[in-house]
Amino acid sequence: MTDPRHFVDIDDLTAEELHTVLTRATDLKERERRGKHHPLLSGQTLGMVFEKPSTRTRVSFETGMTQLGGYAVFLGPDDIHLGHGEPVKDTARALSRYVDLLMARVFDHADVQELAEYATVPVVNGLTDDAHPCQTLADLLTIREQFGDFETPRVVWVGDGNNVAQSLVLGAAMVDLDLTVATPPEYDIDDAVLDRAAELGTPPETTTDPRAATEGADIVYTDVWVSMGEEDERAAKLERFQRGGFRVDADLLGPDTRVMHCLPAHRGEEITDEVMESDRALVWDQAENRLHAQKGLLTWLD
Repeated sequence: MTDPRHFVDIDDLTAEELHTVLTRATDLKERERRGKHHPLLSGQTLGMVFEKPSTRTRVSFETGMTQLGGYAVFLGPDDIHLGHGEPVKDTARALSRYVDLLMARVFDHADVQELAEYATVPVVNGLTDDAHPCQTLADLLTIREQFGDFETPRVVWVGDGNNVAQSLVLGAAMVDLDLTVATPPEYDIDDAVLDRAAELGTPPETTTDPRAATEGADIVYTDVWVSMGEEDERAAKLERFQRGGFRVDADLLGPDTRVMHCLPAHRGEEITDEVMESDRALVWDQAENRLHAQKGLLTWLD
């Protein structure tokens, strides 16, 4: 038996494999819009382990498996005690006897790494505190749809150097996307992630000045300032980001700048309602592309 392919971090793929997954996602999306369902995962089951709740992750993975002819089993925090009632390695080995693929949306990145180490089926990272590679797949798919390639657009991340930002930094380096990251200095991208990006391609420019960073940007991308599990930091983070001018509003954007957000959005905090509801928002394309990108990934992993 060959070792399964896993997707714990975006750079578990090579650059060539990343382009392959995105192209497959585009193909499946076009087929679906023509009403052509392809049961490429007929009879297969995806086990979904959730410590963190999510609307888009659960619905996109379940719908994707259904469209591909398979099934999805939801295992929420009340159904499974990952690393508490049972060691992670035991959960990995037991679930591998029941399902064909595993997806985990958890807090500790090490838990997904351990699942992948001991599982005998492919493991997908649906989000951890350190990384959100499935979101990066959807983001890159959205950017390529809008511009036709990755050489044309200039993309600027504005806000917290969180898990979404860190995966985007790696994915951008892999496809040679021009990326600038603007964060407060105390909430910047981890140095180890920047070092990995430099090994993969061109690392992003980094700055603490969001206004200077967004001049001439084709896309400005933001996310919530306070992630799940950071509620005790909420007041301090809101004050810091507001004081630093990191809110994405009309004044921060050029006349042709498009806007991305991975959702859920805290309107009035990191982004205004006006921008979210404007024609410049690519937010809903991103949300839809979680479905298509993950279908491309699942069929590649199989």
